[in-house]
Order: sequence, then structure tokens, then C-alpha cells
Amino acid sequence: MLEVDGIHSYYGKAHILNDLSFEVRRGEVVALLGRNGAGKSTTMKSVMQLVRPRTGAIHFQGENLVGQPAFRVAKAGIGYVPEDRRIFTDLTVMENLETGRQPSRQDTPTWTEEQLFAIFPNLAERRTNRGKHLSGGEQQMLTIARTLMGNPSLLLLDEPSEGIAPVIVEQMAETIMKLKAEGLTVMISEQNLHFARAVADRAIIIEGGEKKFDGSFSELEAHPEIRDAYLSV
Repeated sequence: MLEVDGIHSYYGKAHILNDLSFEVRRGEVVALLGRNGAGKSTTMKSVMQLVRPRTGAIHFQGENLVGQPAFRVAKAGIGYVPEDRRIFTDLTVMENLETGRQPSRQDTPTWTEEQLFAIFPNLAERRTNRGKHLSGGEQQMLTIARTLMGNPSLLLLDEPSEGIAPVIVEQMAETIMKLKAEGLTVMISEQNLHFARAVADRAIIIEGGEKKFDGSFSELEAHPEIRDAYLSV
């Protein structure tokens, strides 16, 4: 579904992603792992064309995304949940969901407000509350729900477990498993190895913007030296 081929991404003169290549197959959950500053968020922003790679290609369902405006990437069927959430704080839960609405897509789950409220019961209870009156965990749920209203074929989740209570982290894991069961393809960026192992089929580890590992979690567990080199604090 997604093929990233040899991209080099920069912030000004700072070279962040260095010849990064990987793929995400339809129906799987892939965890992009690495320490702070490894380039995980830049990878997702590069896919969304919020950061433009200077060289390399990014193909989504056969179409090269490099050079396209971010709104076209979203319309093509990629949903992006940023680490900093970016909900509309003065809009209600229902109004936030409405801002994300897009038409249904072929071979992709179609979401309604009631389906999302079944997955996120906290939001159902607060559907008339403004975004600024939600907890951090509820804001994270709202950001994911709003993105799902766009009926994406591929969902990018940037640090979904960061800065939220353990009970909400557990709910997030359950949510990602439900999304996979619905047939949605998901890529998450994470530092939390335990969380990633619980939800993902495969791990990609990056360090200094370069890929260091790509394989199953059983393969990763068989090579503790890789985990210790690139994931240990």
C-alpha cells in the first residue's frame, strides 16, 4: 500500500532522514520505533508532504506523493494523527468530527459518528463538550476519531501513547486492534516497545534518520543487541 523509497528529508540544512526506505502492506499494523530525535515524526510528515523530501519517492497505492500538497495526500486516503493532537478547542466533539468528514472509499472501512462513539465511549458521553474541556486522553481519542471520519485507507498515528494515563494507553491499544479487525492499515510511531509489541505485526527501527531493523517482533526479540543499541535509554 505504501512504499517509501530512498527519501532524504531536511529541516533547513539539518539532514533528518537519510536514504530511508520501507513499505507498509495492506491490512497490517506497522510500528516505527526509535528514540526521541530518531526521525519518526519527520517520516510521517514526509509521507504527508508536510516535510518535502529533496530526493526519493513515496508511492501510495501506486501514486507518487512527492511534490503534492498535503490536502491531496489526505484526499488520496491517508489519515494523519499528529503527536500534538491539534483539535479545534472551541468546537464541540461533534463539530470536530464533522471537520474531518470525507466520502467513503472502495475497499476501505466507512465510519459514522455512532460507530466511533462505540469505540470511544468517553467521547459519546461528551459529544456536546468543547475540545478544551476534554482531558488529554480524550483529546487524543477525538483526534483519532476525527481522522477516521475521513475514511482513510491508511492511518498514521504519531506517538499515540505519549503523555496519557496508563488506563488510556490500554484503551488506545484496544482501539488499534479494533481498527485492524475492521481492515484498516495502520502505521504508528512509538518509543513504548511494550505498547508497540501489543498492537503491531512488524517493527521498523530508525536511528539518525536511517533504517536499522525491519522485521517481526519475534525476530527483534531474537536480536537483543539491536533493541539495546537503538531502543534502550
